[in-house]
Amino acid sequence: MNTPIIELEGLTKYYGSVKAVDNLDLKIDKGEIFGLLGPNGAGKTTTILMMLGLAEPTSGNARVCGINATSDPIEVKRRVGYLPDSVGFYDGMTALENLRYIGRLNGIPDDELEERATTMLEIVGLQSEMHKKTAAYSRGMKQRLGLADVLIKNPEVIILDEPTLGIDPSGVREFLNLIHQLSRQQGLTVLVSSHHLHQVQQVCDRVGIFVEGKLLVQGDIETLSRNLFGEENYVVVVDVKESLSDAWEHQEAALKLRGVQHIQVNNNTVELSCNEDVTPDIVRFFVQKGLNITGVHKKEFGLDEIYHRYFENNQKKNVSNGKSDSVFKKYFIRRNG
Repeated sequence: MNTPIIELEGLTKYYGSVKAVDNLDLKIDKGEIFGLLGPNGAGKTTTILMMLGLAEPTSGNARVCGINATSDPIEVKRRVGYLPDSVGFYDGMTALENLRYIGRLNGIPDDELEERATTMLEIVGLQSEMHKKTAAYSRGMKQRLGLADVLIKNPEVIILDEPTLGIDPSGVREFLNLIHQLSRQQGLTVLVSSHHLHQVQQVCDRVGIFVEGKLLVQGDIETLSRNLFGEENYVVVVDVKESLSDAWEHQEAALKLRGVQHIQVNNNTVELSCNEDVTPDIVRFFVQKGLNITGVHKKEFGLDEIYHRYFENNQKKNVSNGKSDSVFKKYFIRRNG
């Protein structure tokens, strides 16, 4: 059995009477990309600060690379690279000069520094911009330079706090692809803290949903979807040329297909909820019945749906317990305008 490279046990943090992190248990394996998801104020950054030894837990402990972050924070910092949501550089210096400076602070010998700094800039795609002053860098370029900054000391773990904030969609795709590539090629463990669900879904092996200091659930997206939506986990939508009535003549026969649990007919569309992916069987059935198919697609229950369902479930629980649901209201107002 592999020893987790990140292990949080009963991690709790109070600021006065406010509980920012509530009895957090989490294990992340080497080489894994884990997404810590939640709205602003959920406790994500506080958790990261405790993992880095920059904040002391009220109770519980955080071990990173087998090291207790509270009792030996310097050793943790040697092994972990941290990219905060806002990266600062010396604007009057070039990217290469900034990176050389960071390398010296990290104790990299001078005879290795130039080659390593240049290599890092090549890895993050800034080789053609390395002699440009960072004052002229865009937000996306600064995030790439920040990643080079993190990587120059060859960390075992990198922690990214809202890494795509303020980057345009094209830059986000490129940045996330780079993270995924680095993790797979170098065996890096990556913790991504974010409230951008779709972006995180593209790159993470597992996710944890974090609300009001509590980790509500964790797992890969397929497992979370199956646990939440049950028989609706696989939904196949078939569009046909014909107009169908609610009392569709082939509905009873379609319900006998392997895996099909429920059918909903709406004019030219048939939606079949299944407990497994039987799309080929469904298509063959429609063809055999002489129906003219104009489109077939699978309705995916992605991270966005999973996230909102857990929000709803936790909100109902809080209301039934007489707790305020203001956090949820603020989140949905901010998200939906």
